[in-house]
Amino acid sequence: MRRFGWRALVLGLLLVLPAIAQESENGKKGEEANDMGWRIANFALLAGGLGYLIGKNGGPFFAGRSRKITGDLARGEEARKEAERRSAEVERRLANLESEIAALRTRSRAEADQNAERMRQDTAAEMAKIRARSEQEIAAAGKTARAELKRYSAELAIGIAEQKIRSRLNSDTQDALVGDFLGELDDPAAQNRKN
Repeated sequence: MRRFGWRALVLGLLLVLPAIAQESENGKKGEEANDMGWRIANFALLAGGLGYLIGKNGGPFFAGRSRKITGDLARGEEARKEAERRSAEVERRLANLESEIAALRTRSRAEADQNAERMRQDTAAEMAKIRARSEQEIAAAGKTARAELKRYSAELAIGIAEQKIRSRLNSDTQDALVGDFLGELDDPAAQNRKN
């Protein structure tokens, strides 16, 4: 770092020396020459001080700055790689999107068909149950109607028979029937013959 300061001083002197040489050739001597010497010394001191400060502080500053830039570049490279990876993943998903959509459609159609078939089967089973209940109710109603019809027929037949018997039965017939009944009660052998 000190070399840099010395180099700046030497460079400054080399730049100023031709100006001094030209001044002295022009014949200006005396005060102006002395003034020029102070100017050169001032410049040399300023250039040397600046060179020293730049050499002392510039190196670490530029080294730190270089490390920061290198770190930023590395983070930028990592971010670029991550972005490329995500982009590739998105492109892969987009490429598979059509097949995934087709698979979803196929799966949903199959599920809809299964649901429709299950509903058909449930409806058929429910209809069979309703039909069986209806047939049982019809059969029970038929039995009840037949029983009522038989009872009504029996009552009607009894009523008709009673009317016929009453129409044929007169006091002479009643006396004969009562006499026969009493005779059978007195003669048990006659009862056995009838049986």
